[in-house]
Amino acid sequence: MPNPRRLAIGLMALLLSVPTLFAHAADMQAADTHAADAQDGERVRARDLGVAPGIFAPGRLNAITDVEGVRVGQVTVSRGDGVRTGVTAVFPHGDNAYLSRVPAAVYVGNGFGKFVGSTQVKELGELETPVLLTCTLCVWKAADAMADWMLRQPGMESVRSINPVVGETNDGGLNDIRQRPLANEDVWRALEGARSGPVQEGSVGAGTGTVAFGWKGGIGTSSRVLPAALGGWTVGVLVQTNYGGVLQVLGAPVGRELGRYAFQDVLEAGPADDRGDGSVIVIVATDAPVGDRNLGRIAARTMMGLGRTGSSASNGSGDYALAFSTSPQLRRSFAADRQPASELANDATTALFQATVEAVEEAVYNSLFMATTVTGNGQTVPAIPLDRVRDILGRHGISAEK
Repeated sequence: MPNPRRLAIGLMALLLSVPTLFAHAADMQAADTHAADAQDGERVRARDLGVAPGIFAPGRLNAITDVEGVRVGQVTVSRGDGVRTGVTAVFPHGDNAYLSRVPAAVYVGNGFGKFVGSTQVKELGELETPVLLTCTLCVWKAADAMADWMLRQPGMESVRSINPVVGETNDGGLNDIRQRPLANEDVWRALEGARSGPVQEGSVGAGTGTVAFGWKGGIGTSSRVLPAALGGWTVGVLVQTNYGGVLQVLGAPVGRELGRYAFQDVLEAGPADDRGDGSVIVIVATDAPVGDRNLGRIAARTMMGLGRTGSSASNGSGDYALAFSTSPQLRRSFAADRQPASELANDATTALFQATVEAVEEAVYNSLFMATTVTGNGQTVPAIPLDRVRDILGRHGISAEK
């Protein structure tokens, strides 16, 4: 017979060791992160390399959260040797998104992907939940978790229908995606943790396991503020980059000079079967009073920004954009019989188009430059080497010293 006292002592020792085990695991993960940072060198945003696309100035944070009220929450899911994924949540404002809806539109550049809830956004021209980004096989789990979370919010007691909006890219190279590793708690933490202020970029949240142009991709963000003479409106962009092509930075042929680009195997010795496939999700927020029809036009311009970075929207790429306006005068109350209709005229949208293209381009660069090397699922995808990027940009007249 086992000794009860000895069993009790052993159990107590095990319980006391659990926090230590978790702390040790966290230390190991932190050590791995520091090792990757050391290997990759200092990660910096595009403007630190002299890369400042366009003519309009960025907002204070150069992030989607420069649009007042917009909040971002991110949870990185990294377990064992195989799971490298996460979730990113974007809130249009600080109130209940279902009870106080914003005009919104979706544009599909190439539809090889899943964007849960997009048909209702297109049909009604409004957004009634935050927007979630995650991995391909987790979109339905994320949608279910967000619906559960929304239904538990105050004022939602009689709601019988909800349209969760969830976009995705396929991180199945670095992530054991068949596990469908996202849990309800991961989504709830991203939603509960959404904040204004700086947005973490690179290999985090929904960008944890993504790849862009053969290098580590991830989450990137940027913003533009129009001059007062053009309305003074702010446009903010957040991207989840997992696509390819022939990378160029302000026109400099970075992908070619680094020896990593689509169709390289056909033109010279290089990686086989690279056709620029992948996916990218672009979220655009603006405080300009723009209705859903013109928001669709803004969303369409995001593809121009992606094209500037070297994308050709390949057959195997899911290229999606969602744009919304946070303007209080265009909010749509759930219970209202009439909706506000005061919005910018068509001619006033041109500057917003320009700002969108610029912010998308810069957000993509930020996603690449801030990403760190990630190993997972038996593969390692390196961060783009910024020292070599600096050299290439310098040879093409682009530098931070200007």
